[in-house]
Amino acid sequence: MAKSITRIDAKKPDLLQRKRVAAYARVSMDTERLMHSLSVQVSYYSELIQNTPGWEYAGVYADEGITGTKMDSRPEFIRMLADCEAGKIDIILTKSLSRFARNTVDTLNVVRRLKELGIEVRFEKERINSLADEGELLITIMASFAQEEVRSLSENVKWGLRKRFEQGMPNGHFHVYGYRWEGDHLVIQPDEAAIVRRIFQNFLQGKSRLETEREFAAEGITTAKGCRWVDSNIKVVLTNVTYTGNLLLQKEYITDPITKKRKKNRGELTQYYVEGTHEAIIDKETFDYVQQEMARRKALGPRANKSLNLTCFSGKIRCPHCGINYGHLRSRRGSSISYWVCGSKRKKKVGDGCPVKGAMSEVAIRKCCAEALGLDAFDEAVFTERVDHLEVPEKDRLTFFMKDGTIFTCDCRNTGHQDCWTPEYRAAVSAYRREHGTNPRGKSCFTSKIKCACGSNYQTSYQKLKDGSIRYWRCPEKCCEKGMREDRLRAVCAEVLGTDGFDEAAFTAQVEYISVLADGVLEFHLADGRAVQHSIDLRRSGTKWSEEQRRHFNESIKGLYTPERRQAMSEHMKQLRKERGANWRKE
Repeated sequence: MAKSITRIDAKKPDLLQRKRVAAYARVSMDTERLMHSLSVQVSYYSELIQNTPGWEYAGVYADEGITGTKMDSRPEFIRMLADCEAGKIDIILTKSLSRFARNTVDTLNVVRRLKELGIEVRFEKERINSLADEGELLITIMASFAQEEVRSLSENVKWGLRKRFEQGMPNGHFHVYGYRWEGDHLVIQPDEAAIVRRIFQNFLQGKSRLETEREFAAEGITTAKGCRWVDSNIKVVLTNVTYTGNLLLQKEYITDPITKKRKKNRGELTQYYVEGTHEAIIDKETFDYVQQEMARRKALGPRANKSLNLTCFSGKIRCPHCGINYGHLRSRRGSSISYWVCGSKRKKKVGDGCPVKGAMSEVAIRKCCAEALGLDAFDEAVFTERVDHLEVPEKDRLTFFMKDGTIFTCDCRNTGHQDCWTPEYRAAVSAYRREHGTNPRGKSCFTSKIKCACGSNYQTSYQKLKDGSIRYWRCPEKCCEKGMREDRLRAVCAEVLGTDGFDEAAFTAQVEYISVLADGVLEFHLADGRAVQHSIDLRRSGTKWSEEQRRHFNESIKGLYTPERRQAMSEHMKQLRKERGANWRKE
């Protein structure tokens, strides 16, 4: 057997591909000294990359005056990562881990993702290569040091702030509507101060914040940034002690220097009250009275807001399962019956929601309260005076919590549907249905216009024909087996009215109603008093079979009746005659 020899040539060495190298630089404060440091970093890395053989310059990404604790707040850092995902960078140079990020979790997540992409990160100060075997371990340790350094710096800054607060010095020039900073002093802005005084005056006059919001919107009054005044803005003005000419320092604090999450100081840290720091817009006595009034209104709940449409039951019916008040629903279908439902029904709630299903009619609640209080009829004044609140432990049950401490439970059957059908309401609904029919979706100009001899109005239905669906009109009592096609009815109406084509407006104006005298005979009762009779074709429309179709049908029927099937049918009929005797036919 002859040998087979295949020649495998030696591979030629690939030319070394130039590495695309980028650098990242960052400074955390926008100061002249640090900006100089940033420019030095940018110049250094630009020169280094361009002068290194085998490297291709891919750019220098620099964030100015931005903290390293949050990755999403650094636009240049995010742009660099996007270029990495696009395959534009092979190596990233950075001065140190603290410049790259000061959040351990973010650092590890980014480095791991870059490692998956085959991108190397070199930290010069620590001499760490992210693709090295021990790279992730060293990065984790050094990143933890960088993060703790942030915490240490944060504590130092907080200590400095506390010393400033102790001396009555605020932390920077914060913005307060109604004032402007001139040097280190707050100075009143007359136009804005007038709005502040008006907000306080409205509240003292008994107006709610919602009423003030609507009032400002109607007059086109906006905030300093041109935005609409809303409830939250107005509340901030009413609770800001700065308008009294005094300062309350350390109202807020940062809970975590890494996440930078801010929290209102509700006694967790010491606050500093500095008196007489600037000119007042509102005197202290008025401000204190407003705070007391806000607390009183908060205790009253929604009943304190007179701009809301409230009843004696508002804020008094509670759900013991959800801990939420029952809400007032609008009347249904124009009736006078109102309903109350658990407030959790209007909220997105995890789980099965409120175990008490359904709404309670206000009529049923009033009847139950009248019986429980021993009254002939419900009295709002007595209810408000004696009842603290109600709870709904289960469907159709009410638990009364009286102001004298008594607690008892009564049945509260829902009779709202029956109660709403008063004679007046029933008559109004009947008149509407006679005029407009009972099916608003199928309503047309013929609705309630075609009268059968039995007294019923013809109703509409659809039938599927080969050329598409067509509307038919039939008596609901089936007095006539055949229905009237609407297209033929329109043609007859046009002929009776003497128009070229069917005109819906003319038909509605001139025809009072149509009486069906017999199959195919219609009597039109016109608005001028005349009665005109006309016939209509009730024959079914269809396509006549061809001889070929008829022959095919007959052959298919013949094919079904095989001798075996005929024999089985014959035996079946014999058995029926035997069992039923002379009256073997079905009735």
